[in-house]
Amino acid sequence: MKKIVILIHGYQQDKSDMFVLKENLEKLGYQCLAVDLPLTFKPLKYSAWLLKKKVKKILARLPKGEQISLVGHSTGGLVIRSFVANTKKKRRIGRCVLIATPNQGSYLADLAAEISGLAPEIFRTLGSLQTEEVKQLEQEVAGVEMGAIAGNKNALLLGALLSGPNDGRVTVESVKYEGLSDFVVLPYHHQEIHYQFETAKLVDSFLKRGSFK
Repeated sequence: MKKIVILIHGYQQDKSDMFVLKENLEKLGYQCLAVDLPLTFKPLKYSAWLLKKKVKKILARLPKGEQISLVGHSTGGLVIRSFVANTKKKRRIGRCVLIATPNQGSYLADLAAEISGLAPEIFRTLGSLQTEEVKQLEQEVAGVEMGAIAGNKNALLLGALLSGPNDGRVTVESVKYEGLSDFVVLPYHHQEIHYQFETAKLVDSFLKRGSFK
């Protein structure tokens, strides 16, 4: 049976944004399921709770003990970390990959809240991405190997507001966090990194071996 991978989209997106990665991973022999989550107007923890319900249904259809893996782009990676930290089914969760995920919080989300004051009240997901909010997320994922892929092609307008190497939305340093099993940087910007076949091949490598090498 093919390894099952659940794909989680990012902020202000839906599952269609993961269809290219889905197709690429399926070429590499995986069975992929892209899911929709309310990652615009709802807090991140709500999406993690919804993911928990979706995963429960998926696992119920699989042979006892079979594992699934999860791959998330941007905010989707934080949803994965929050979900894994709170699930009682860690033994059923295989390796996970976070692509361009602001694991240390988003400076742009901090800036949006400071300038407009709207992020926490209306765009609840964006509010969840603020640095202090991310620090408070339950993200203890001991027992599940996590790998992260960052981009360093600053070809997007908002990238000019960021310090250091970044993908136009998230800094390379923000993607890193203590506890990662492996970490790699690719020359792509935030909106294209998960569309690259090179990214899919790195995901495949990590899911199989726990390493991007």
